[in-house]
Amino acid sequence: MTTQPLLHSLPLFPLGTVLFPGGLLPLRIFEVRYLDMVGKCRKADAPFGVVSLTSGSEVRKAGADAESFAAIGTLAVIREFESPQSGLLQIECVGTQRFRVRSTELQKHGLWVAEVEAVIEDVALEIPDDLKHTASALRRLVDTLEERRRAQGAKTVRLPIGEPYRFDDCGWVANRWCELVPMQLELRQRLMELDSPLMRLELVSDLLARTGIAE
Repeated sequence: MTTQPLLHSLPLFPLGTVLFPGGLLPLRIFEVRYLDMVGKCRKADAPFGVVSLTSGSEVRKAGADAESFAAIGTLAVIREFESPQSGLLQIECVGTQRFRVRSTELQKHGLWVAEVEAVIEDVALEIPDDLKHTASALRRLVDTLEERRRAQGAKTVRLPIGEPYRFDDCGWVANRWCELVPMQLELRQRLMELDSPLMRLELVSDLLARTGIAE
């Protein structure tokens, strides 16, 4: 982890999900606080931070307590933007750098902003032989999804995994399985926070074996 702030006044989007580096995140936005945030981020070509909710809900309700969220999140960069009608945005983001929240401020219109520091990126690490079945199973899944997309039309089927594919990299394969395998939100968050991509993949391999997805 760096000792210098990565970003000051980073806008945060607390969600009931975990965004991993390299992951895709489609969002349908209608709350004023986030419409404004996304508009400003797009105009400035700047990211916002996705953090996993620990209490509260994604949509603010009158009289409800403020959200609380995990201390480690991931920067989200907007890569697709559509406004089908007034007061509604549909965007797709990609996760980039993990960060640790150092301080937060809740602004008067309900948007959280934070000062954050970067968390060290996963080291590129070749998948060991005893875990290569996890990559092979992921490749088969992607091939199946791509065949389905070609059959139904590229515009109607979206892949949950974006290119470039890195089937030889521990962290990338582990992250994609963490997004796809059903698990509790707290476990998904803990896996994202792990410093070791190899340990993350080992734990994911155990989950896959238990579910019979990859053995």
